[in-house]
This record gives sequence, C-alpha cells and structure tokens, in this order.
Amino acid sequence: MPLASFPLRRRSFLAAGAATLAAPRLGHAQGGNVLRFVPQADLAVLDPIFTTAAVTTNHSFMVFDTLYGLDANYQPHPQMVAGHEVSEDGKTWVLTLRDGLKFHDGEPVLAKDAVASIRRWGSRDMYGLEVVGVADEIVALDDKRLRFRFKRPFPTLPNALGKVGASIPIIMPERLAATPATQQVTEMVGSGPYKFVASERLAGARVVYARNEAYVPRPDGTSSRTAGPKRAFFDRVEWLIIPDQSTAAAAVMNGEVDWVENTNSDIAPMLNRSRQVKVAYGEDFYSTILRFNTLHPPFNNPAIRRAILGGIDQEAFMQAAYGTDPEGWKAHVGCFSSDSPLANDAGLEVMGKSDVAKVKSDLAAAGYNGERVAMLQAEDYPTLRALAEVAGHLMREAGMNVDVQAGDWGTVSQRRSSREPVEKGGWSAFCTGLSSTIDPAGHLALRTNGPRAWFGWPSNEKIEALRQDWFAAPDLEAQKQVARAMQVEVMQDVPYVPLGEYRTLRAFRANLQDMPVGQAFFWNLKRA
Repeated sequence: MPLASFPLRRRSFLAAGAATLAAPRLGHAQGGNVLRFVPQADLAVLDPIFTTAAVTTNHSFMVFDTLYGLDANYQPHPQMVAGHEVSEDGKTWVLTLRDGLKFHDGEPVLAKDAVASIRRWGSRDMYGLEVVGVADEIVALDDKRLRFRFKRPFPTLPNALGKVGASIPIIMPERLAATPATQQVTEMVGSGPYKFVASERLAGARVVYARNEAYVPRPDGTSSRTAGPKRAFFDRVEWLIIPDQSTAAAAVMNGEVDWVENTNSDIAPMLNRSRQVKVAYGEDFYSTILRFNTLHPPFNNPAIRRAILGGIDQEAFMQAAYGTDPEGWKAHVGCFSSDSPLANDAGLEVMGKSDVAKVKSDLAAAGYNGERVAMLQAEDYPTLRALAEVAGHLMREAGMNVDVQAGDWGTVSQRRSSREPVEKGGWSAFCTGLSSTIDPAGHLALRTNGPRAWFGWPSNEKIEALRQDWFAAPDLEAQKQVARAMQVEVMQDVPYVPLGEYRTLRAFRANLQDMPVGQAFFWNLKRA
C-alpha cells in the first residue's frame, strides 16, 4: 500500500454542524477588560531555562523581558538596553540598561541581575553556551552597565540575547538567577508587561496574569515581534486549559474565550460560519522532525538512518498531520526554516520519492537485522501522533520491527531523556516540532556534540566544525555557504529527518486587533 494512502487517525473529527460542539461552562472574572486565551497545552513548567516547551516560552514573554528583541525579519533591536558600544576589534561589548526598569517586586533591574541571568541561561541553552564559552568575562561595571569581553569577535551577541523560540534569555533578579539551571525557578518575578498571579494558578485548568502597572514600554522603535514598545491593554489575561479542540472551538464561538492558540482545519469551516470569529494562519512556519536515538541499535548505524530518507515524502507527513490545505504547511524543506535566509535545497534530492522498496533494500545492505524500534507516540497531540504514525508505517512497510510506545506528551517527554537501550525502557525514535530553526545557533536538532547534544545525542565532528564556521563567517553570503555544507552533511549522517513545516491555525474573536506575528504574544493586542 503506498504511503500516501495510509489511513490515519489524524484528528478527532467533528460531525457536520455547529450542534455537535458541546458548549463549555467557563467561569468569568469580574470586569470587562479581561482577555481569555486557550493555550496549546497546560503550563506544567514555569521556568524557560529549565524546559524548551513552547507554552513556557509564551508564558515567559508575559512575565519577563529580554535585553534585545527580534523584529519580524529576525533582526535584533535594543529592548531592555538603551544601547551598546563595541570595541574596534569586536571583542568587547558594553551594554547600558535603559531607565525605568523595575521588577514586579518593586526592585530596580540592575546590571548584576542581567549578568547572573545570562550566566544561568548560558549554562544550558545552545546559543547561551556559545556566548559563555567564548567570553573571557561577563561582569557588571556598575548598576547600569554590563561588559562582555570575548576571546574573538562575537558580532551576533544581540541576536543571542534577543533570541526567540526555546530557552529565551530572560532577565530575573540575581537571587533567583543564582538557582542552578538544572533546578526549576518557581517564583515568577520578572520585569515584563504582565505579572504572574501565583495564587490563582490551577494546574490543568487556569493560569492568570495581571497587568504590570509599573511597566515602562520602550519609548522608541516599531513594535514587531519582540522588538519595539510593548504595551499591555488588558487588566487581566486568563489562560484556560481546554485540551479538546471541539470544546475550545465552541468556547470561542460562544464568546466564552477570546483566542484559541491552535485549532485545526477540520474545525475551521464551522468556525468560519460565525461572524464573531476569525480563523487565520500565523505568519511563522515551524519545523517538524523525526529524531533518532543514535546511542543504540538500530539507529546508532548512520547507514540505517540514511536508508530511511528514501521513504520520506514530506507532503504525506504534512497532509496527515495538518490537513490538505496547502496554506497550512510546506514540504520540500531542509534543515533551516523557509523564513530564514539560510534555507536551501542542498542534499535534499535523497527525499521525496517514498520508495519503500529502496528503503528495504538499503536497510538490508546496512545490516539491519530485525532490531526492535521503539517509536514514541504522543496520543494527546494529534499532529505529533499523526507524524509518528506515518513514520512507523514507513518503517513497518520496509520490514522494520516497530513497537509503538504510546502515551501523553508528558510521558513521551520524560522517556525521551532516557539513554538506556530499548530493552531497559529506552527509545529509538520520536517526532516533534521545533521553533528555532532559523540558524545553527539555536537549532536543537543540529547540535551533534554527543553527550551534550539534544535528545538522541548524535556525534558528528564535521557538523560541529561547520557550526563554528558559521559563527566566524564575515557576512550573510558566507553564512549561506556554510549552511549548505551543513545540510549536505546532515543528509549523510542523518541525526534527524526534516518532515516539513507548518503554520499554526488560530481562532479568535473578530473584535481583537493587532494580533501578533508568530508566537502568542500579548502586548499591543487590544479589543475594538
């Protein structure tokens, strides 16, 4: 049976007609200046340095601020800093904090807070590790100024300190930043436009934020993504956890909530029949991947990983997970997001044909001998479940011994951290999405430094060397050449397989204005 025709449980489908949507009963806060939002998942972890979960990143941008922000073109602009000075040799940066910065507890934001926060972030995040590793010193000169002194020129420092995606470099009080990055910070004291209301958090049901009346938006610049002025127009923002998409759709149609972060194309036609609701794709594309465990058989053998490429039809993966609307996804993509100037087609000719017979032949030639493949499958994420089902089907058709290990995302997240072999509770492969694939600096799946790499722990000295070449590249054209070489090597060693890109489909009340680009940001958003 051809891969594209494989019948999948792609989503929980709805019967036609709005009557099938059960109306939820949601509590309302007093007062009309409240925004009610349905996030993609429950906020299980509060600390964005401790986890790479996208829902935690969105939460962090509510509560915290960063030294720089990135605009819609991923260009950095000063955010918490008034400006910076760079030495002629490019090795020394002095950043000056702008006036009026205060934490939610009333204490001023000082340079020592920024230094401690950067060091904590830099002990765990990929880009942060690069910053800290190349720095001879990161010190506070006084209350307003901090200095970076590098071993070599580091022109991308503003990009690093303003990165979006996983593990953003938030600034917190020094006393909290002293917490090791391996321990979660649970006291949420930031300097961002909203305050976290810990007393009203109800796990699995509700998260609440209140406007930070003391927040001083940046006085200049154009608001774009995380750059420019951030103005909070709501007194209160409530995140309501509604895992079932049909229930969330009913809530936005009935006016019980204002914004559903993620809905799906099956529900969209029903939502579009309501004049009070708009359904639109976000502008950003997010990558999806098949990740291998390179520590244990069978995927410790790069030839076996490479054999899988011959069966990868990105269109089949995208249709299974994100529907048939081509506006919602993009196929024929490589390591770098199509939004990125580094996107290229080098080495991609090995994918796209879905040739199962070739996969079977290549597996035999590589020495596959029936080893069990433990495929992790997240049952509560319909899109990730669909991607895992297509990948598992391909492997079975090619003769591999696939054992699906199904569970909720929390269970999958815990199990993928295990480095044990399959027979001792380990794993072989899983599918997931990535939000930071615009360059090698923050691309989790592109790091191949063995034990220190992301789940799967691949080792490839050539990819690591190319990553350093990218940091040292003098201009964008040189960076593009490095990116092409890196992608060619990825298609040879295959630490992971790019499966395509998708855009989030969101539903929101028609009276909301200035909806954010990409991620779920809550500043500058207002109600007409």
